[in-house]
Amino acid sequence: MVRLDAREVTPESLRGAIVALGNFDGFHRGHQAVVGEALDWARSEGRPGIVATFDPHPVRFFAPESPPFRLTTLDQREELFAGAGADAMLVFRFDAALAATTAEQFIDLLAGQLGAAGVVTGEDFTFGKGRAGNVGVLKTLGAEKGLAARAVGPVSEDGEVVSSSRIREALKDGDCGAATHLLTRPFAIRGTVQHGAKLGRSIGYPTANLDLGSYLRPRYGIYAVTAVLPGGTVVHGAANLGIRPSFDPPIELLEPYFFDWSGDLYGQEIEVALHHYLRPEAKFDSLEELTAQMERDCLKARELLG
Repeated sequence: MVRLDAREVTPESLRGAIVALGNFDGFHRGHQAVVGEALDWARSEGRPGIVATFDPHPVRFFAPESPPFRLTTLDQREELFAGAGADAMLVFRFDAALAATTAEQFIDLLAGQLGAAGVVTGEDFTFGKGRAGNVGVLKTLGAEKGLAARAVGPVSEDGEVVSSSRIREALKDGDCGAATHLLTRPFAIRGTVQHGAKLGRSIGYPTANLDLGSYLRPRYGIYAVTAVLPGGTVVHGAANLGIRPSFDPPIELLEPYFFDWSGDLYGQEIEVALHHYLRPEAKFDSLEELTAQMERDCLKARELLG
């Protein structure tokens, strides 16, 4: 899988590609339909298939004070696009220069510097300065520049359109099942394990502490989780996601405890997937009460994870 920078000229071997164009945060069922159309088109004509994304998200550029909302990191998206069969990921760095690019200039970039032969977007995709570009503009101006364009309609589930916003709301409600269905996989947080106060270790539940970074904050509470460790080992566990109200000072972390596993993960990258929401965070009057509840949480998580 090749990662391309949209500010650079596309390698000759990847010119003439069909490009799936969108933000694709989460790469949910709707995104998968757009990318699937692009890759099918590419294969039918013997062309490379490329998936383009924006990083940072345009919302982060225009409203930097917005609370964290990402469903996937750039690395996670790259792996998901590769899994879908893309030959490359094309990254548009969203900065002041890109924000000032007109719709026509953006089409020139696609057809000229990037050498795309075709583009597939969702029907509601907009682009260019002031969001002046849409599917109609893309088809009309693209045709003049030798760039074909197609649009894919929204995907619906249970009478509602599948969207990143819908998935974010499900996660904020602690509805892991709905989020998993719409994403086609559990929501997963990837990060580097950091040192903490080691309070969990002192009560027999050592945790691997992860900063939540730019990820959306799901509902605070206890979750049944799985994790992929370095080397690909998959483990089950229970995790606290939140501010740890029984301890001072309050620090926002994802703290998974893994069943039947021990080892040193400090400084290593892991990915933790949220499968089931067990209960809200709570403050306990003693470590004994906390430990007893953690034991119940772990039993419940084992049961749910099978």
